[in-house]
Order: sequence, then C-alpha cells, then structure tokens
Amino acid sequence: MISIIIPVLNESENILRLLDHLSTNTATTDVKEMIVVDGGSADGTPKLVRHFSEANKNNIRLITSDKGRAKQMNAGAAEATGTILYFLHADSFPPKEFDRYIHEYILQGADAGSFRMKFDSNHPVLKFSQWFTQFNYKICRGGDQSLFVKKTVFEQLKGYEESYVIYEDCEFINRIYDDYTFKVMNAYLTTSARKYRENGTFTLQYHFTVIHLKKIFGASPEKLSNYYHKHIAT
Repeated sequence: MISIIIPVLNESENILRLLDHLSTNTATTDVKEMIVVDGGSADGTPKLVRHFSEANKNNIRLITSDKGRAKQMNAGAAEATGTILYFLHADSFPPKEFDRYIHEYILQGADAGSFRMKFDSNHPVLKFSQWFTQFNYKICRGGDQSLFVKKTVFEQLKGYEESYVIYEDCEFINRIYDDYTFKVMNAYLTTSARKYRENGTFTLQYHFTVIHLKKIFGASPEKLSNYYHKHIAT
C-alpha cells in the first residue's frame, strides 16, 4: 500500500490541481492515503485541502509541522500507514497509473526510485537538463522527480536530514544509492518551471550548479542554505 506525502507551504495555486490529478490517475486501489503536510501556509492552502477531502471522500489527511521540507516529509512519514512512501512536490504531476509503475519496480527489486522528469517549458536549457533524468546516477537525481521508497528503508536510513533547509532530497537519495537498489522508472513526471521563470532560466541553472559543486566540495547545510537564499528568489 502506498502513502503519498506532499509537503506544502503556500501552494494554493497548485494543491487542488495536484490532488485531483492524483485521484484520477491511479491504476489500483493501492494508494492508501495522501498526507498533505503544511509548514505554516498563510494563503489558505490548508482550507483548500480540507474542502477537497470533504467533497471527494478521499483518504486525504492534513497535518502540520515546523517549516522546512525535510521536517515536513519526516512528519508525513511518521504518520504514514503504507508500506511504500511516495514523496511528491506540490507542483510535480506524476504520469497516469503512477502507482502501477511503482509496484512494478518494487517487484523488480527496487528499494526506491523516481520517475524521469520533464518541465512544463520548452526552454532549451531545461530540455537539456531534463534529458539527464533518464540516467540512473546520483548526480541526475532531484526532488522534483518525486521519490518512492520502502518504509523499512526510510526508517533504516532515519529519514531526511533536517539540518538541510535545501538539498534535503539529494542528500537523502545519495544515501539510498550508497546502500540500496535505486531504479529510474520508464515514464515521465511533469514539473513546473515556475522558479526558473521567476529567477531567469540561465541564472537559476547557474546557481543550482554552484550549489551542487559546493556540496561535492564539502559545504555545510548552513552554507548551502545561505547561498540559496542570497541568490535565489523564493
């Protein structure tokens, strides 16, 4: 059974579309629950989630936690009752029958995995960037691609490292690669390019590259966060 965990902060523009997408694109009844973890939204996101759940009679739970994606995803995992955890950003939309793909790859021996990714943009830089998501290497991974992981594996790794305000997805996925079997599924998730539009595509790609290099050369979570908040609009 799959527990979908969605961390949110001021996602009123996306959350209803995502919940509807998930509800209408499952292949089986194995999606046990959707857990939306709010980190202190001030735009009415929690109210929208509650109304959607009441109107559609879906097993959608809204919980709250301290702000921070790592903290929110850990909080969702602690509440989850499924044997498979599926972490998903609020602006990323998995393919039709996404749950069937997850089950197939679990049966093939995967402990964790992600979808290939494409942006909702035809910008050549983004098309070049998304091309790399088909390859099964650490450097090609990111949180926007979503992540499924067996709950037992998540618990053995002690979840996301909460000292990372940014880069928490990559840090956790790197630890999965080190000790477990990670698979890249042969289907595409579509994610929003909104942050690239807000910051400028070339500019944001440059800063993301710098952050990756800083991490490779040993930068602390605090230094990564400081660089991010200094150079990237949030």
